[in-house]
Amino acid sequence: MTEVRGRARHRRRGKALVIGVPAVLTAAGLLAYGTAFGLFGTDARAGAEAVQAKAGPAAPAPEAPVWARAVADGFASVDALGQKGTYGGRDGRTVTVRTLADLEKYATAPEPYVIVVAGTITVNPTGREIKVSSDKTIVGSGTSGHIVGGGFFLGQGVHNVIIRNLTIRDAYQGIWNDKEHDFDAVQMDGAHHVWIDHNDLRHMADGLIDSRKDTTYVTVSWNRLGTNNKTFGIGWTENVTADLTIHHNWFRETEQRNPSTDNVAHAHLYNNLLQDDPGTNITSSYGNYARGRTRMVLENSVFQGVNNPVVKDGTAALVQRGNAFSGTTGRNESGGTAFDPRAFYPYTLDPTAEVPALLRSGAGPRKTIGTTGTPTPARTTPAAAPAVLTVAKDGSGRFTSVQKAVDAVPAGNSSRVVIRVSPGVYRETVKIPSNKPQVTIEGTGGSRKDTVLVEGHASGMTRPDGSGTYGTGGSATVAVEADDFQARNLTISNDFDEAAHRDLNGHQAVALRTAADRILLDGVIVSGDQDTLLLDTAAKDRPGRVFVTRSYVIGNVDFVFGRATAVIDRSVLTLKKRWDGTSAGYVTAPSTPAGRKGFLITRSTVNGDVAAGGFFLGRPWHAGGDTTLSPQTTVRDSVLSAAVKPTPWTDMGGFSWKADRFAEYRNTGPGAGPANPDRPHLSSAAAATQDTLHWLGDWNPRTP
Repeated sequence: MTEVRGRARHRRRGKALVIGVPAVLTAAGLLAYGTAFGLFGTDARAGAEAVQAKAGPAAPAPEAPVWARAVADGFASVDALGQKGTYGGRDGRTVTVRTLADLEKYATAPEPYVIVVAGTITVNPTGREIKVSSDKTIVGSGTSGHIVGGGFFLGQGVHNVIIRNLTIRDAYQGIWNDKEHDFDAVQMDGAHHVWIDHNDLRHMADGLIDSRKDTTYVTVSWNRLGTNNKTFGIGWTENVTADLTIHHNWFRETEQRNPSTDNVAHAHLYNNLLQDDPGTNITSSYGNYARGRTRMVLENSVFQGVNNPVVKDGTAALVQRGNAFSGTTGRNESGGTAFDPRAFYPYTLDPTAEVPALLRSGAGPRKTIGTTGTPTPARTTPAAAPAVLTVAKDGSGRFTSVQKAVDAVPAGNSSRVVIRVSPGVYRETVKIPSNKPQVTIEGTGGSRKDTVLVEGHASGMTRPDGSGTYGTGGSATVAVEADDFQARNLTISNDFDEAAHRDLNGHQAVALRTAADRILLDGVIVSGDQDTLLLDTAAKDRPGRVFVTRSYVIGNVDFVFGRATAVIDRSVLTLKKRWDGTSAGYVTAPSTPAGRKGFLITRSTVNGDVAAGGFFLGRPWHAGGDTTLSPQTTVRDSVLSAAVKPTPWTDMGGFSWKADRFAEYRNTGPGAGPANPDRPHLSSAAAATQDTLHWLGDWNPRTP
């Protein structure tokens, strides 16, 4: 980007390295990475070390695999009840279990764990339900993880649990409509934030899934549910508070409760397949059932041979859209006003016609599972596994630098290439050119702080070849010019020393520049001072969508800036002091083209080790004095510290912020404030159009 701004931006220089990590990562203080925000829990490595100390030297401590960082979609992803989405035991140790005793030991432990079930575990006595405590991921190793003759129980207040890639089966006691043996595969009584994904649940004495007694913020996805009578019951309460998402599940040869939803506040069912084959011993009684005061949205699902495929009580509301029915008989009902699921979370519907083949190939346990809720493979034609290139400074990988791995990606590649980078500090610049789309750079350490890409260029510095200065865009440590780029579990830093270069004309020092479309930054740290994160587009008339989630962005002056359409979700914007120790700065400087969407900061935290009242949330950057631009920043549903000014927006370069688009909605914290002429708030109607779905359109960043 052409250098057009002459702002002074400064910071204090620290030591070059602290325990192998650039000082720029420690300057923001413990507040940036600890549990003060309650956003991510403890750091994965720190948590593992703490658990290891308690467990003793003999306890197993393998490194958490990449998929252990998977997080839920749907209602389980919603921040509520003090829980920031559902990520299970991601922040604890990974342990492998092969016995019932070990499974119970770790499932009931107070610490977070990723529990890998490697083999068949028979439950004794039959019907026993293993009690699961909070912050657990229980996952099958490939397709070998079987729980036979029993299941799991999540009691009151248990939260943040993932049950994934398991086969849970065969507690059946020979009585079809069994009212004596309450033997479920998964029973939840008053739990919240639970993700049940890619399992095979069958042949139990009672339910396959029972979600009871106000259990809420649940997502049930990509499961096979079969050979059972009472399949999936939701309710057992007079309260209307539960929120559930049920998508991409294959119900086959199940008689009733497919599911039955009683007094559910928000039930979102989509892309499910309900199949009752003729000539079998099991005949469906009904399919999806909305009871009591349930509000249900049922979309793009397929019903084959099912009796009474969609049923609702007179007190329930049920909206149908895009469903397909073949060979069905009996009741098929809808009516009333339900809700808009996109008001709660983004999602993408698969075409109805593709659902049967999609689920027959993709539902249930997988030999490998990805880092999102999408199965591997997840389409009618299974995608090839992504090519993997390895990088390690010690020579144990294929390459010793990240740029060398990028250079090895073929131009015009048509499928994803994953560059896996071992822990270490890589001092280099990295550029992903526009002809190399679908590249993922992923750190392999237990923490995003373990793998660091860092350089210290600034705008006013002269390039080594004498061809001029770097300019703002050219100062970037990592520059992304290719579509469909992803970065995960690493740090990208610019550690330019402002204090040592006070005479330099141009202190802008970018850590990461994106100038492409469909960019996903998941679980990363982007660290600098001035102009840390440049979210740009390839050209003014080109789209550039960016989704930043579960990440930290650190800086002090305009440290999120550019003309891209970007969502920063469930992240921390960490404020830093300037080079001289003062606390003053600006979080955003959008330069949004007219008619486009700018920056949306949602469900995030703005905080840092700085003085109160020193930082603006943003100002309008009319790059080059361009009067046609319409800069936009919206900050909503976020926690603002006292560092945010009572009047959080300000002018820039002669352009008034009031002539552009700056607003807040439903923020909290000491830095939040009531609406007034100098602090505009969105109306509820306006806020309904300023969310992640409207920002990203037809792109679902959680789909590979």
